Amino acid sequence: MSMHADEATITADLVRGLLAEQFPEWADLPIEPVRSSAGTVNAIFRLGGTRSVRLPRRPSGAKGLLREQEWLPRLAPCLPVPVPDLLGRGVPGSAFPRPWSVHRWLDGAHPAPDADLGRDLAELVLGFRRVPFREGPASYRGGSLREMDAAVRTAIADLEADLDTSLATALWDESVHAPAWDGPPTWTHSDLLPANLLVAGGRLSGVLDFGTVGVGDPACDLMPAWTVLSAPARRDFREALEPDEPTWLRGRGWAFSMALLGLPYYRETNPPFAAMCRRTIDAVLAAASPDVRGCRG
Repeated sequence: MSMHADEATITADLVRGLLAEQFPEWADLPIEPVRSSAGTVNAIFRLGGTRSVRLPRRPSGAKGLLREQEWLPRLAPCLPVPVPDLLGRGVPGSAFPRPWSVHRWLDGAHPAPDADLGRDLAELVLGFRRVPFREGPASYRGGSLREMDAAVRTAIADLEADLDTSLATALWDESVHAPAWDGPPTWTHSDLLPANLLVAGGRLSGVLDFGTVGVGDPACDLMPAWTVLSAPARRDFREALEPDEPTWLRGRGWAFSMALLGLPYYRETNPPFAAMCRRTIDAVLAAASPDVRGCRG
């Protein structure tokens, strides 16, 4: 089932044809679609045992894929876990009018709900912050959370049957009105969701999808506190990163906004992703302070 109204039809036969034209040395390898909650922006195919192919599902996805092609090779040496090395840059053609990529395949599984990865994820976030160069594009979620205000309030109203809208509004108010970031912009991944992380042996073993990377407010990389981690691991994550209270609240706001908008959008077309959004909403609501619970309404 397509997830987007403007989504292209992307098949293994299409991928094989593109490979035959641009990378004939790989065209005879087995091709299998990767069917998981990953790939809401890109269609992903496993190519043989050691490679993957990524193709933007929508016209708007081309910009992120080109960003990944440009910045992934530069960021990879700065990070504490493996990334899917870029092996080939596919160009638009008559059969597929957008750029596409071939990457090295990374083994691993996406983290289970309520993962115990607080310290590992903190070290990943710190890896992005330690990138020694500062020039770069604006990160996908590195701007003002207030740009999401109208859409989030509409989403809360539309989800009245699914959540405590009074508490949700109070939590959103707390995040969206938190003081803005006034420090230097830092590198962020900007989309640290379970589908973009890999684990092996109980440890973080890889990070995927660099189409959202850039410089901006570091709060957006606090999202996994609610999208990935258990409550105890969330405390470990916060302790390791030591964000100030406004940054923590903005990070929570980014996680909350993603989930509130994603739940209805993917409810029918990508149930695993919608379930992740539901868990994120529940984690944010469950962590509400007594002060917020007492003054809502």
